[in-house]
Amino acid sequence: MKKAIWIISLLVLLVLSGVVYYKYYFVFGEGVKAGELNYMVRKGVVFKTYEGKLIQSGFRSSGKTAGSTIQSYEFEFSVENEGIADTLMLSSGKDMELHYREYKGVLPWRGFSKYVVDKIIKIEKQDPATVPF
Repeated sequence: MKKAIWIISLLVLLVLSGVVYYKYYFVFGEGVKAGELNYMVRKGVVFKTYEGKLIQSGFRSSGKTAGSTIQSYEFEFSVENEGIADTLMLSSGKDMELHYREYKGVLPWRGFSKYVVDKIIKIEKQDPATVPF
């Protein structure tokens, strides 16, 4: 009887470990998002995390009507790496491409978003002639 309880407990522990790994640590998807960095902040009560928002603009056809409208999409993300976060804080308002990992669940020390930026691919430099003084 004790052996059966031991085996069942071990199986339950393995299943729970697998579920926790899949929900919080398994990289569900990876990709690249491009757009203008709206903001990058460090916030939190217990766990201070870096959070940002990328604005992606584009055209969208409204279906039956002949015209198109401009629509923007917001990509909210977290950043674990302090160096990447510092670079993004200094680049607010610039166009950029960011590589991200998507998880199924959110961990408080990783950030508020299930999307975690792990690499900056490109930051567009602004033309000095177009910057207002």
